[in-house]
Amino acid sequence: MRDKNATGICLAGALTARVGDETSGPALLLAGFALAGSTAEASALLAGISLAAALGGPVLGALLDGAARPGRLLAGALVLYAAGLTLVLVGLGRLPFAVTVATAVLTGLLGPALSGGWSAQLPRVTTSDRLPRANALDTMTFGAAALAGPALAGGLAETLGAPTAVVVSAALIAAAAPAAWLLPVHTGRRGPGDARTGRRGTGALPAGTRPTGVLHSGARPTGDARTGAQPTGDARTGTRGTRALPAGKGPDAEARATRTRDKRAARVRRVRPLPALGGALVSGTRAVLGNQKLARATLTSVLSCVAQGMLTACVPLLGEQVLGGAGRGAVLFSCAAISALAVNALLARFPLRLSPDALVRVGALVQAGAPALALTGRPVVLVAAFLLSGIGEGPQLTALFAVRHRESPDHLRSQIFTTGASLKITGFALGAAAAGPLATWSLPAALTAATAVALLAAGRPRAGGTP
Repeated sequence: MRDKNATGICLAGALTARVGDETSGPALLLAGFALAGSTAEASALLAGISLAAALGGPVLGALLDGAARPGRLLAGALVLYAAGLTLVLVGLGRLPFAVTVATAVLTGLLGPALSGGWSAQLPRVTTSDRLPRANALDTMTFGAAALAGPALAGGLAETLGAPTAVVVSAALIAAAAPAAWLLPVHTGRRGPGDARTGRRGTGALPAGTRPTGVLHSGARPTGDARTGAQPTGDARTGTRGTRALPAGKGPDAEARATRTRDKRAARVRRVRPLPALGGALVSGTRAVLGNQKLARATLTSVLSCVAQGMLTACVPLLGEQVLGGAGRGAVLFSCAAISALAVNALLARFPLRLSPDALVRVGALVQAGAPALALTGRPVVLVAAFLLSGIGEGPQLTALFAVRHRESPDHLRSQIFTTGASLKITGFALGAAAAGPLATWSLPAALTAATAVALLAAGRPRAGGTP
């Protein structure tokens, strides 16, 4: 299924799910602010649904890497996430707030399915020569979703109420499930052998080829045509003997052998993830932390997300105090998305002479200017601040994906992408959770703290040191 249609289906599903995701964040923030009545409780709700991603990302990545049909697993995660959002909305104002936050935490375990879960499937639906373009398009779906989602959430919150925005976000996420279901089967094969398991390939022999010596399955034939030894079965009648391939020459015998090999391979693939899950989690974490370039890029992106979360927690108050309404603050996210899309399109045509590793840090430095400008409290400057934020976020995300694809072993790709996504989501949640109460006490203090964290993210690690 490595063709343009498969790539298009994957990207369309990713875009739909990510629009729903980008809608759900502001929608939950506004719903919490409207129904719970404070910035602190609204940010706690957003933090709850995000923090659990730290655990959910590695687990989901390990399962996706080992699943024979990762698309079906991804589709199930999307449906469950949409159901969780609906339960959070039902609980607001009806159940104790702690119960609602706990529901959000359980829902957040599946959060990485909306981001890294899709990106990790790209090498399975596109050829290696088209992967850079597919990666760029995948990054643009984040920008497009970040543009449409907050605008949709803000518009729905202003016209129909914040709860309606949450319902629409859940519907969009669930609508991406069919595209995930159609993703190709993960055969687990890497050429004639599997470098991860050491097993020989189990593909069918070319038509007309007679097996000699050791079979692909590793079983020794009971007879050898070269030496004249007789098999235990009857070659003339096709009677089944021992574990050797059927000795018949007709197409039926070859078809039976092919089906047998495919069933054995399928059984191996189905049982591999469960007993090896603990080891897969360890190997995925080691792949991120043990690779210096990947670890540095991940650290920078996580700290940038902490700053983004802090700025996001300030948006309802910024909208209320500067723009005249908390719902209007959600439009600021669309301003960031517009600039992110524009700068990514420009850099795709006129790329900078910077390595992806350096561009990740430059993006963090540019983002540090956004909360600093927001301190002025002027509407025009506030819009400019979020435009500047997008100019930093867009290229940073593209560069981060380039680093991940470059540094990821194929058999750990899903784990690395979902682990990285979970760490970023967790960083965002921690920033939002810390800035919510701080903004209630002092909005300028929260914005100043966000600026400091973004500058910390842009710092260059010591040569030869750990990130």
